[in-house]
Amino acid sequence: MKRGTGKKTGTLLGWLLWGVLAVWLALGSAPAQASVPAQALTPFPTPTPGADGRIMYVVQPGDTLWRVAAISGLTVDELRELNNLAPNETIVPGQTLLLGFAGPVLPTPTLGPTATPTALLPTPTPVPGVGTICVLLYLDANGNALYDEGDEPLLADGAVGLTNREGTVSLTATTNAKKPTCFEKIPEGDYNLTLAVPAGYNPTTALSTPLTLQAGDTMHVSFGAQKAATAPEAAEETPSRSPLLGVLGLLFIGAGLGLWWFSRRMGA
Repeated sequence: MKRGTGKKTGTLLGWLLWGVLAVWLALGSAPAQASVPAQALTPFPTPTPGADGRIMYVVQPGDTLWRVAAISGLTVDELRELNNLAPNETIVPGQTLLLGFAGPVLPTPTLGPTATPTALLPTPTPVPGVGTICVLLYLDANGNALYDEGDEPLLADGAVGLTNREGTVSLTATTNAKKPTCFEKIPEGDYNLTLAVPAGYNPTTALSTPLTLQAGDTMHVSFGAQKAATAPEAAEETPSRSPLLGVLGLLFIGAGLGLWWFSRRMGA
């Protein structure tokens, strides 16, 4: 072995020995620390509401306000407010805390036999109802636009028209002097009823009215009319004679005679 190689090997072994010594001194000089056993927390019992609905909890060893609040779903401030605790007040084992309110505990009902569901029948489509609208035209003798039954007779030949808002119903009829004119079994809905009075009469009521017919209803609508006034015949006029025209005629005659006499005189 060469001298140079042996020298290098000795130097390397020296450094290794110094390193091992330093590690041993570091481990040996550090004071032994006694391991502190972790504090075991008491299991958190599940609180149940009492007969009055209040949820109470008895503080266990190792409990803190933060732990109780976190497990019960509250904030620390809410827990303090529920139990009237001062800001710096702590809790001790055995202390009873109010966690909230719930309904009273109800007994579990005994389940009976399961009912067999009844098949639902299809809902029948509603059929629209029908009703009746009756119309009469009366002779409104006093012109008060009110039908005085027994005193005012019915009039014939009034033209009646009935149409609904959708335009699916359009009916016509004529009034008679014996009884009202009726439209029967027409569908319920909104309608417009019109009437035209016969010739020789003037209406005393409105000639058009809106109606809302309900199923099963019978509606009565009356219209009034009066005989139209007859215009008096014009009296035969006798031409009047004006005295002024007579005076003018005499003047023209005198002027003609004067001219004739003057022309005779000049011709002589």
